[in-house]
Amino acid sequence: MKLLLILGDDETQERVASHVRPLGFELIRYTHVLKAMDNIDEIDPRAIIISARDFPRHWKIITRFVRDERDKDACPIIILRGKDFPVEDASKASFLGVNGIIAETLEDSAEINRLQEILGRCIPAGEKRKFRRFYTEPWQRFGFVFIHPGSYALITGAVKNISPGGLSFLPDRPPLLNDIAPDTELKDCSLRAGDSILSPVCRINKMGRIVSLEFFSFPEGEREALNKHLQSLPLKELEKLRQTDITP
Repeated sequence: MKLLLILGDDETQERVASHVRPLGFELIRYTHVLKAMDNIDEIDPRAIIISARDFPRHWKIITRFVRDERDKDACPIIILRGKDFPVEDASKASFLGVNGIIAETLEDSAEINRLQEILGRCIPAGEKRKFRRFYTEPWQRFGFVFIHPGSYALITGAVKNISPGGLSFLPDRPPLLNDIAPDTELKDCSLRAGDSILSPVCRINKMGRIVSLEFFSFPEGEREALNKHLQSLPLKELEKLRQTDITP
């Protein structure tokens, strides 16, 4: 699956890439709108992301150009807005067939989840469960601790994001992990997912300020419990937003 990025700023590209690569996209970037338009047929993107801050007029031109041959389901278009995105442009975007408008800073977990939700529609049904990643908020009730396999110290921290396949973890005391190598198997783990306390066996994929872990195995029935909680989050988030809207 090819994802076309039309962005002028390198930092924006890195932010976007960090959130969409886990979905399985091949990223192709253009910094010139007209060149991107010339190569649309050759690229045949499954989705397009355009920066309205970098291209305040041209995003409308390429959106109209794409929609002449590709509808919203065939090729979702996402507009990244800056701080000064005009209100009237949101109406124009809807009229032109834009699938979503998202803050280019991607600092809010709801914005990240919205980005992944739109792009997730491009993923074949059998692969969605594998790739969907959630950026956590306190109300989702995720927690993770494990026992250091060598020193037997209790390693605590915060779950930054989670998917059915693994999680990213910010340790409270990083020096305690200095002697743990990638590919290390962690057998003494405890994962909170909503009301469930699970006991996965994990494998470390990547060490750094944020530790990336893969779920290697679960006791019987526990993987299903995690998936059930993850699948419930979009509806719970919608209900939470509705409650916020009606709060005096």
